[in-house]
Order: sequence, then structure tokens, then C-alpha cells
Amino acid sequence: MTGYAVATRETAAGTITVELKSVNSRFLDLQFRINDELRAVEPVLREAIMARVNRGKVECRLSFGRKSAAGSPLNLNAPLLATLSQMQHQVRQHFPAASVMSVNELLRWPGVIEEPEITQETLQADIQSVLAEALDAFVATRAREGAALQTMLLARIDDMESIVERITPLVPQAIAQFQQKATERMREALGLATQNGATAPQNVSADDALERIRQEVTLYGIRIDVAEELSRLSAHLAETRQVLKKGGQVGKRLDFMMQELNREANTVGSKAAVKDLSDASMAMKLLIEQMREQVQNLE
Repeated sequence: MTGYAVATRETAAGTITVELKSVNSRFLDLQFRINDELRAVEPVLREAIMARVNRGKVECRLSFGRKSAAGSPLNLNAPLLATLSQMQHQVRQHFPAASVMSVNELLRWPGVIEEPEITQETLQADIQSVLAEALDAFVATRAREGAALQTMLLARIDDMESIVERITPLVPQAIAQFQQKATERMREALGLATQNGATAPQNVSADDALERIRQEVTLYGIRIDVAEELSRLSAHLAETRQVLKKGGQVGKRLDFMMQELNREANTVGSKAAVKDLSDASMAMKLLIEQMREQVQNLE
């Protein structure tokens, strides 16, 4: 599922920003964009995201901007200054003409100005807090998208149920129609058609011919009967509706339901004996494909 959220917070150490965004994917694929100095917190971030997200290609960006010196209390490193003064005195004993270090040079000396110390534990706790805020917003955006997808899927289920309801009465009519046509064709093939004055072959009795016709018609009726497939379609649609309304993590369950619906719709198409059934099968497969594309996005 797609989603986006960003959270920013000013802390004593600096500005922490966590950005989360995702695109559709059947599985969970986490990617992190983190500065090397913060790489140690990646396992913590991964664990927190996996606890609340199960699907999607998710990218997490973490940035940290330390507070500038102007915004933080500064202290001089007195022991270091004493050491520098002592070393300078010793150098001038050997080189009396050497210049004395200026204040500017002393302040630029590494470590002379002490910045507030940032412990790893404090920074990690702040990052976790910002991530939790971003995750709340991220999950909320995905929930809103999921609600919209649920509405769309339920509408497709309604359409499929209408198709099944419409074509179910056509099945016995189609069987009766094709049984009649098959009987006529078999009568002609066995020489029992009387309209053209033909007679049955000498080695085929009328009773045998009629029995053969009955068998063929029965087999043909069984082959084109899709009542069982339509019944299973109705059951699968009802189950799909129930799964959607129940909510929660439904993505993988709905993946399976799409496979079952597609299997039954294909069978209806392959056994269709009239154009109405064939057209209905194509319409249902189109609806199922539309549902399948969106189901892969649901968590």
C-alpha cells in the first residue's frame, strides 16, 4: 500500500526528522536512508516498523542536524588550555622569538571549546520517539487508503454477485436447449431422422440407437452444466465479503480468494454452452483482475 508521513522534532541535541513513504508490494521490503553516524540505530528502526507494517516497499529516511554553536551553551576546556600554555612556555624557552598564540588560534584549537555531550542512549530514545510519531501518521494514511480500496472491492463483489444471480437461471435452459439439439443431431447421425425418409443401419436397432442418444445427451448435459461452479462462486464471493468486512491483515487471504474466484470463472467460460454464459465469464474475469490488482496492495 502507498503511504507517506514525516515527523520532525527539536531536541536538546538537534533536529531529528523521520520520513516514511511506501509504494505497493506483495511483501515487506524495507530500505533505509541514514547517515553513517546514525547507522547503529537501524536495527531499532527496522524492528519498530516491522511491528506495525507487513506489506509494501517502505523507505525510511532519518536525518539529524546538530544544534549550531550559537544556540548551545559553550564552555572552555580549562585543562587543555593549561596544557597548551605550558607547552607554549616550553617552546619559547627554546625559541624566544616565537610568536605567542593569539586568542583566535586558541579558540580554533580542537577541543578547546566544549560542546554539550550527546549520549548515544539519549539520541536513540529521541529518534525512537520521533519514529513512533511518524509511524502513527503513516499507518493512518494507509488505513484511509485501505478503506477506499475496501469500498471498491465490495462494489466489484456486488457486480459479480449480480452476474451470478442473472445467469444462474440460464443454466437449465441452456442444458435443455442443447439436449434437444444433440438429440436431433444424433438421430440424424444414426439414420433415425424420418423427415428425409432415411432408415437406420441394419446392424443398429431402434432401441440401441435411442439408448445411444440418451447416453450422449446425458454426457453432454453434464459437460455444460455450470451450476456447481456458480454455487462455488457465490460461496467464494460471500467469504471474500466477510474477510473484507472483518478487517485486519487480509491481504494474503484475499490473494487466495482471488485465485479461487478466477478458477471458477474460467471453468464457467470453458463449459459455456450459450453466448450469455460466455459473456458473463469474461465480465467476471475482468472484475476479478481489477480486484486482484488492488488486493496485492492491501495489508
